[in-house]
Amino acid sequence: MSDFSLPPTLTVAITFLLAGIVKGVTGMGLPTLAMGLLGTIMPPVTAASLLIVPSFVTNIWQLFAGPSFSAVLRRLWLMMAGILAGTIIGARLLASDDVRWTTAGLGAALILYAAYTLLARQPSVPARTERWFSPAVGLLTGLVTGGTGVFVVPAVPYIQALGLSRDDLIQALGLSFTVSTIALALGLASHGAFDAGHLAMSSLAVLPAVLGNGWGKFCARKSARQVFAAGS
Repeated sequence: MSDFSLPPTLTVAITFLLAGIVKGVTGMGLPTLAMGLLGTIMPPVTAASLLIVPSFVTNIWQLFAGPSFSAVLRRLWLMMAGILAGTIIGARLLASDDVRWTTAGLGAALILYAAYTLLARQPSVPARTERWFSPAVGLLTGLVTGGTGVFVVPAVPYIQALGLSRDDLIQALGLSFTVSTIALALGLASHGAFDAGHLAMSSLAVLPAVLGNGWGKFCARKSARQVFAAGS
């Protein structure tokens, strides 16, 4: 996307502002919301290219704001390796210019995640099984990421099932999304689907994404203080 005229630029800016707010409040959701909105007005491969830089910046911020990066990395490195491999493999579909299949895959991923969020009970993963589940979940997440640009399935339900503390959970999500972003960029580039025009617009989307993320974090902290005060 190299059109820098006002309508598409404004659309991208508003999309990433909203996606940043959601991420600031919940710790996730920027790629999911951005892909869902932008995927309705442009090919998914273009939308995926646009989210690379703002996703990387906001996720690095989330990753290193947590308390125990090394501990989270040691626990989840097998999953991260699976994400990297799966995304690079899966990006062949996103880069194929077959809009019918990539759009269908994006819609299916969003519907599955919404259904899980609304209907599924929170599972629990025993610690002794993580060494087997982590690489498999990572590989599947990577294939979905590479094919659709959506990072959350099944990574988010799996990480939520590990019984992490709130701060470690947010940091683990930041790690997963950061690796997914890097892997998606590598996958798209390896298939010739990430050009300078996409990178330029993606870089411009950083500002609204960061502003939205900061505002979302502020709202989340304010809401938490109000809830605490009401319960005191």
